[in-house]
Amino acid sequence: MPLAHIQTGDHGQPLLILHGLFGSGRNWGAIAKRLANSYRVYALDLPNHGRSPWIESVTYPQMADAVRDWMEAQGMASALVLGHSMGGKTAMQLALNHGDKVDALMVIDIAPVSYTGREHLSYIRAMQGVDLTRFSRRAEVEAELTDAIPLDAIRKFLMQNLVQNETTGHLEWQINLAALGENMGNLMDFPLEATMEPFGNPTLFLAGGASDYVKPDAAPAMQRLFLDHTLTVMDGCGHWPHAEQPAAFTEHLLTFLAEAG
Repeated sequence: MPLAHIQTGDHGQPLLILHGLFGSGRNWGAIAKRLANSYRVYALDLPNHGRSPWIESVTYPQMADAVRDWMEAQGMASALVLGHSMGGKTAMQLALNHGDKVDALMVIDIAPVSYTGREHLSYIRAMQGVDLTRFSRRAEVEAELTDAIPLDAIRKFLMQNLVQNETTGHLEWQINLAALGENMGNLMDFPLEATMEPFGNPTLFLAGGASDYVKPDAAPAMQRLFLDHTLTVMDGCGHWPHAEQPAAFTEHLLTFLAEAG
């Protein structure tokens, strides 16, 4: 699958960034620039997001295979891999299924466990419920979504997926809302196979101190699947530590990568 990507930097070891649900590689531009002094950074658009192809069925093994295929198409034998939320699960799946492709792993505010996705489905339904033919400006669509999605930060984040069709000039959602909604169960799950080999290379789990995505009951799965892992909690931030405290976030990554060798 020809995944879209943005490259930042042209020297050093390759480092892949995999975004979260409703995101895109473009969201990670500031972090990519900070890391590009030391690494060749590739921020990918995962399937059904950004400028990458849409697919009807969405599972973590499929997305991990898509990243592996992209790496092989780039002639990239292995890389450092960073993933946030849904991208973190994709990164973990890549490490577990294709461990030779991952030199070190950074998983941001997510664990190898199942979650509920009620709020995510509500966002999808709200976006699907807007008749985009009635509007010509993004601000109008955002105003229309205010009642259904009252949190300003969430609404503005989702609005980054509203683009203007280059051919028709009409507004459209860049993410595949239908497929994401139909496959939300897969996205909230994490497939654990009894025969799955654990990942032995250095792994950083970095959690937001004000987030509830990485709970103590996830520790057994993290220990069983990621043999050389560290859990770091960033105080004063939630589910998006890279956006809330970018300088401290980058420092944590660089410290981990230096120690990982």
